[in-house]
Amino acid sequence: MTRQTRTSPAGSERSLHQAYDTALLDLDGVVYAGGHAIGHAVDSLAAARDGGMHLAYVTNNALRTPDAVAAHLGELGIPTEADEVITSAQAVARLIAEQVAPGSKVLVIGGEGLRVALRERGLVPVESAEEEGLAAVVQGYGGPDLAWGRFAEASYAINRGVPWYASNTDLTIPGARGIAPGNGAAVEVVRIATGAEPQVAGKPLPPMHRETVLRTGARRPLVVGDRLDTDIEGAFNGDVDSLLVLTGVTDGAQLLRAEPKYRPTYVDRDLRGLLTGQPEVEPAGEGFRCGGWTARAGDGVLELKGEGEPMDGLRALCAAAWTSAGEGSCGLDGEKALALLGL
Repeated sequence: MTRQTRTSPAGSERSLHQAYDTALLDLDGVVYAGGHAIGHAVDSLAAARDGGMHLAYVTNNALRTPDAVAAHLGELGIPTEADEVITSAQAVARLIAEQVAPGSKVLVIGGEGLRVALRERGLVPVESAEEEGLAAVVQGYGGPDLAWGRFAEASYAINRGVPWYASNTDLTIPGARGIAPGNGAAVEVVRIATGAEPQVAGKPLPPMHRETVLRTGARRPLVVGDRLDTDIEGAFNGDVDSLLVLTGVTDGAQLLRAEPKYRPTYVDRDLRGLLTGQPEVEPAGEGFRCGGWTARAGDGVLELKGEGEPMDGLRALCAAAWTSAGEGSCGLDGEKALALLGL
C-alpha cells in the first residue's frame, strides 16, 4: 500500500512484520541513541526476525563502517552481519566512483566509514587539499571532535573547482544527552565559505534508496525511521511504505504539520509497532475516529475527544490535520489536543 497524497495513517489487519518482507531500519533515534538501545528495540527486532522479517539497517551516519555498526548492534543484543548495514558513506562512494576515474584521489572530511567505502570502490582517500590530481571532496559526519580546520581544507579544494559530495545533509543527530548538530550543519559551514552546492547521496535522495535496494534485494520493504525529512521523505521518493516511530527527533506537533511527502504510512510509539497490526482511522461525522478517540478540525484548532490508547488519538488527529491541509502543511493549533494525549 503506497501513497502519494496521504490524508490519514493507514490500517493493517496483519502485523507489519508479516505484511512486509524487509524492514529498512534507521539507527540513530530508532534502534539506539547515544550508543544505548532504545526501549523495546532489542526484543522487538528479535521477534520480527524470528517471525520471518529480514532486517536491514540503513543509516545516514557516515562515521562508522558497516563492520563497526554490526559489532555495536551485536553488543546491544541485536545479532547483525556487516552486509545487513547500509550507510550513506557507501551510497556517496558509489556516486563518486561513477563520475571519476578508477584510482582517483578523494579528499575526506569525515570518519573511517567514508575511507573504507571509498577504498571498496577503488578510490584513494587523502587528507590534504594540496594533493596533486585531486578528483573530489567528500564530506560526512565526523563525530563531535572533528577539527574545524577540516572544513577549511574542504573549502580550499572546492574554491579551486574540485567537485564536492556529501554523504547526507541531516542538520541534527540524536544522542544520549539530546539533539546535536549533524553533518548537514557542517555542510552549511562549507557552503557559506564556498558558495558551492554538493551532490548529496543520503536519505531522502535516490542514491541512498538505490544503494539499499541493490544491497538488500527487498521486494516488499517497509522503511522505519524517526525523521520526517529523511526517512519518511525517502520512502515517499522511493514509493514504498513507512513506519514513523516517536523515539527520535519527530514529535506529535511536527507530525500533524507534515506536508504530503513527510506523511508516514503508519505511526507508532516505538519498534513494538512492527509486531502488531495498525488500527483503522475511519470517518466519523465531521471528523475521524481511531479506537476510543475522535478528532476534528474546526475554528482554527484541532479538537480531540474520547479516551484510550494515546497513539490512536494521534492517528485520528493526523487524519483531521492532513485532510484539512490537503497538499500543504496544517496550520491549525493542535497543542491542547496533544497535551490531552500526553504527547
